[in-house]
Amino acid sequence: MSEAKYGSDLMVDVIRSFGIPYISLNPGASFRGLHDSLVNWEGGGPELICCQHEKVAIGVAHGYAKATGRPMAVALHDLVGLLQATMGIYYAFHDRVPMLVLGGSGPADTARRRPAIDWFHSANVQGNAVRDYVKWDDEPRSLAATPESLIRGWNIAQSGPAGPVYISLDADLQEQALTEPIALLDPAHFSLPAPQGADPAALAKLAAALMAAERPLIVAGFAGRDPNAFTLIPELAEITASGVIDTGARLNMPNRHPLNLTGTDIVKEADLVLFLDCKDGEAAVTSVDSATRVVTSHIPEGARSMSLGFSYSGIRGWSHDYGRLLPLELDVAADTVSALPQLVELCRALRAQSDAASEQRRAARREALAARHDKRWASWQAQADAVADETPLSTARLAREVWEVVRNYDWVLTAGTSRGWARKIWDFDKPYRHPGDSLGTATQIGISLGVALAYKGTGRLVVDLQPDGDLMFDLGTLWVAAYYKIPMLVVMVNNRAYYNDWAHQEHMAHQRARPVENAYIGMEIDGPAPDFASIARAQGWWAEGPIDKPEAVRAALARAAEIVATTGQPALVDIITQHD
Repeated sequence: MSEAKYGSDLMVDVIRSFGIPYISLNPGASFRGLHDSLVNWEGGGPELICCQHEKVAIGVAHGYAKATGRPMAVALHDLVGLLQATMGIYYAFHDRVPMLVLGGSGPADTARRRPAIDWFHSANVQGNAVRDYVKWDDEPRSLAATPESLIRGWNIAQSGPAGPVYISLDADLQEQALTEPIALLDPAHFSLPAPQGADPAALAKLAAALMAAERPLIVAGFAGRDPNAFTLIPELAEITASGVIDTGARLNMPNRHPLNLTGTDIVKEADLVLFLDCKDGEAAVTSVDSATRVVTSHIPEGARSMSLGFSYSGIRGWSHDYGRLLPLELDVAADTVSALPQLVELCRALRAQSDAASEQRRAARREALAARHDKRWASWQAQADAVADETPLSTARLAREVWEVVRNYDWVLTAGTSRGWARKIWDFDKPYRHPGDSLGTATQIGISLGVALAYKGTGRLVVDLQPDGDLMFDLGTLWVAAYYKIPMLVVMVNNRAYYNDWAHQEHMAHQRARPVENAYIGMEIDGPAPDFASIARAQGWWAEGPIDKPEAVRAALARAAEIVATTGQPALVDIITQHD
């Protein structure tokens, strides 16, 4: 074997020093040097995860980061691969997940370019294509500058609020032989910044306000990215007698905790609302008429609103993903990883100083909130019972059938919740049960695969409640799971339509007195209906379906779950559901 060392070998030495386990990619000649080094330089690694589309490669890293809190790397082929990946990168930025995105580029030295292809695959500054929705981008101009660029990007991606970074690695630099040693920088000497702390006076003021409030409400957003928040938020709620609304951006507290008031109108009686690590908390405290777009706030007049989180940090001018400007009496800018434990401790100390009357008031409030929680929970079970015998299967019945199977395993739900019904029926009792709700169409299967990759080898049963329209974008993702032996159970929530948009067309038809029966046009995924079980089997999965009889669902799910748990083979069950 050659003893020569090349630029890409140096790059891989730095990447390995981060402890990155995987790099997802779709192959490309602009990083052929990097690819060779990942496979052949001093034993190889990190492991390559070959995906059939760059957006899926980003999705895999997205799901992995949501499940573990740690970044993966992604390699993208010059300008064209980067452009294919843009939607996935945008969602990673929006969802605050760390990611090291590497791109082959150039060569920047035009004298080194191949005719035609190296020209129309290159840009003056490749990072311009994603600069508005990454935290940082760079194109190191020499091999000596590359280790610093990679370390800086690695740290920026993980600094709060987390997000993707993009570093373009020149093809010519990758392939240059090193003529003299370049010293590696030790990442241990360039540590991650500590989580941003809160101003002590501001945090003390927030704690005092929570303890003084008679009907406080906590709206929890991204705080659950730290597993410790899963116990800290319930403790804060108990100390302050607060109800909690979990937005679903992350799993913030047990869904069956008596102070979890998600899905109620508890905001209408709040005298203080605390937005806890919310980028955009408006949806939790308002309602909207989908037909007219009229938004109604349910925060009572005179109620106080406060915030603890990243505030304006991380906001960019290009995207409006930060939402409407909400009036805040107190906005405490901090990372909840460090500030939430401090807030709990401050409230705990204030509670120890409370008089008997205040403690009795809070005890009565906790009791009332628990009764409200129990009533709402019972109403959800009654709603599910009411549609249990309908055919095709309701999404409520589907969630219940899946729960009766997976509850016998140590399970993880990847993203989608069967139109919210999993949160209304299942028991989310541990912080790893759910890394957060699904995002837009054409994202879920890639993110779910990344979650499953994160739990490979742990023995946990990873479950994806998978919409049919989403999977149709990225059917090749199924091959990735089979090839890399990534265990997961995909349960198709198959209504044979893009029904979310179908419902919008029904709204428009009603509003304009036009034929509602035309709403299906340009929306249905039928005639022919995709045979997802056959598609999955053709790519190496165990699969069953389509199943349209409610009484047959549970047994099929049990067979599939056992296949995944005992053999590690991915399994898919295609279940036909209602338009609901």
